[in-house]
Amino acid sequence: MSTYDQIEIEDMTFHPESQLFTYPCPCGDRFEILIDDMFDGEDIAVCPSCSLMIDVIFEPEDLEDYYKQAGIAPPQPISA
Repeated sequence: MSTYDQIEIEDMTFHPESQLFTYPCPCGDRFEILIDDMFDGEDIAVCPSCSLMIDVIFEPEDLEDYYKQAGIAPPQPISA
């Protein structure tokens, strides 16, 4: 599977209310990935309007602050 680009988690926008990370797509829409999917090991964000995908570069412990921003606890303790 080929991806369009690799993006650091810090360069994405986190939406605490929807627990969604987004990043602009060249088609005009945005790549999307849920924090729980990332917690489960998923690292591919997809654009719902076209076939492009990006690799999201992150470490599991990076998600802890985003869970705090969303006001929720991670599904299980985050370990390094």
